[in-house]
Amino acid sequence: MKQTRLADLATQGVSHNAAIRKKVMLQLGDLPHLTQFAQAQFPPGAIAGAHHHDDLHEVFFVESGTGKIVINGQSHDLIPGVCVAVAPGETHEVCNTGSEVLTLTYFGIRAASA
Repeated sequence: MKQTRLADLATQGVSHNAAIRKKVMLQLGDLPHLTQFAQAQFPPGAIAGAHHHDDLHEVFFVESGTGKIVINGQSHDLIPGVCVAVAPGETHEVCNTGSEVLTLTYFGIRAASA
């Protein structure tokens, strides 16, 4: 059993933009196939630039704020309550388009080997 409390976790920058801060609740090695389970805070205007992962699925849940996620060139609105799954190989970019912090809770799962 592992228990974490979001309020007790240190923040760290995300690899795509250090201005975007995250708290990692579960990390690689804590559960089979899970790469991380985290919550990220995107300040207004912050962008996690276009990238893809060949080896994992990512799932994003919008806690608060507004933004856009662009997946393979197609833009989708991010508003509270929206959940988006990104498949391995899909190019995606996340940006805060609002005037308040965009909070995303997300996790990654290793893709099955081909």
